[in-house]
Amino acid sequence: MKSVTIVGAGLAGHASAKALRLQGFDGRVTIIGDEIHRPYDRPPLSKDFLAGAAQADELTLEAEGEDLQAEWLLGARAASLDPGDRQITLTDGGIVRSDVVIIASGSFARCLPGVPAGVHTLRTLDDAIALRAELVSGALLVVVGSGFIGLEVASTARSLGLEVTVLGSSGNPLSRSLGVEVGTAVQRLHEANGIVVRNNTVVEAVLGSERVIGVRLSTGEMIPADVVVMGIGSLPAIEWLSNSGLDIRGGLMCDEVGATAADGVIGVGDCSAWFDPVRGRHHRVEHWSDSRERPATAVAALLSGRPPARGVRPSYLWSDQCGAKIQFAGRVMGDETIAIEAGDIDSGDLLMVYRQAERPVAVVGINQPRLVAQWRKRLASLETG
Repeated sequence: MKSVTIVGAGLAGHASAKALRLQGFDGRVTIIGDEIHRPYDRPPLSKDFLAGAAQADELTLEAEGEDLQAEWLLGARAASLDPGDRQITLTDGGIVRSDVVIIASGSFARCLPGVPAGVHTLRTLDDAIALRAELVSGALLVVVGSGFIGLEVASTARSLGLEVTVLGSSGNPLSRSLGVEVGTAVQRLHEANGIVVRNNTVVEAVLGSERVIGVRLSTGEMIPADVVVMGIGSLPAIEWLSNSGLDIRGGLMCDEVGATAADGVIGVGDCSAWFDPVRGRHHRVEHWSDSRERPATAVAALLSGRPPARGVRPSYLWSDQCGAKIQFAGRVMGDETIAIEAGDIDSGDLLMVYRQAERPVAVVGINQPRLVAQWRKRLASLETG
């Protein structure tokens, strides 16, 4: 193996290039990125960057003096892949061939079609720049979706003096993924900071011709807005693989170390769905920690020809909202029993443990960083033990 092409210049793509060099690969590395920007960190986009407390040059993922000795093709978009020849065709007609292809093309934000100006999604640095310009004190912001991104944007916008309404389709914010108890605590946290949270809503239409003026719910109610943020999830950026013959149902299907059914083609990051031996099925994970850590696992298997001794650690994510730190670690499948083991919902500071047949499988903490750190270690030891 003398050459590797990485499609994607985000967290997973950058982590893949670093892993190749750190693990001794000295061949040619080509990195294709559809944005013009060098690799940057996305979590601050909805928080410090959006608030104006951080600038673009502070988001870089590259360490000072870092040189991956890679050829960077930025502002270039992959159009198709021939897995047999490991040949990538770009939208401008360019061709890139290599011995191995690492697909780290990420995901893109869902949005309603044909929306007017003032309606935003938040996935890229350019998205954040455009949204930041419109977050003016006193403006009316409607956030559609009560997941992590939507809630972080709501929190930041409220701190900037906007009047914020969050429209969620579930019973409570985050309740579908983390349960009613966490959802209730998070909702109270936002409401205590002056954010209006409405649950079980369905946005039927975005109103306005040239500029957004509000949204209409399925009940017929109109909610006025100067700015609308769509936080309704993401889709894996794998449409360019549609004619490749690879299995892309629900993400790029990979084994438990990132290999696809095609020799020399690997998937990492948001676009991939690795086989999870704990779940017994493929599972797409969009957490920052997985996109940073899994490429090292995939590269180790690629270079050695065998799986690494240590498997992938349990997922971890964090979210800063309304002055509180929300942390999650582990795996949740939806059939766990949940117990509050520190704090309570009313105080907003709590630790909840998820169990399957008395075995701890996940933990959520709100303002409980010390206990979450202890549980992360325990969960990791339970999986390896």
